[in-house]
Amino acid sequence: MPRQLTRQEAHDFLDSKPGWIALTTVGPDGFPHTVPTGYFRLGDDILLGVRNNTLKIRNIRYNPQVSLMIESGSTRQDIKGVMIQGNATVIAEPDEFLHYAREAAKLRGVPDDQLPTEPRPGAAYIKVTPHKIRSWDYSQDAG
Repeated sequence: MPRQLTRQEAHDFLDSKPGWIALTTVGPDGFPHTVPTGYFRLGDDILLGVRNNTLKIRNIRYNPQVSLMIESGSTRQDIKGVMIQGNATVIAEPDEFLHYAREAAKLRGVPDDQLPTEPRPGAAYIKVTPHKIRSWDYSQDAG
């Protein structure tokens, strides 16, 4: 059995950005829709930078319950991952979008005098507030 990550280990893993995070939404037809996207973490929330009015955005407006999954490793001995089930909010209002764009830039090390001053046209963020987090780490197999 794999070992579960502690909350801090899960945050550290997410912050290490081992790859794209997979976002799964469910549309009105009842089918899941999964896409890889870039992300960053603020506190417990995960923010995904996306284009506005895409299928994932429309699905979230229909049903805000989503799933995120990210995993690293290529063999059973080094697989590690996190799966988050949560509620998503679309952030497209210019002032709120700009706030998160500036936070994202700060996390990338952009100097204060070079932070964004206007929102990107046609862009949005999806903010996922976790409800349930599951994790696994096969590198320290518990049994």
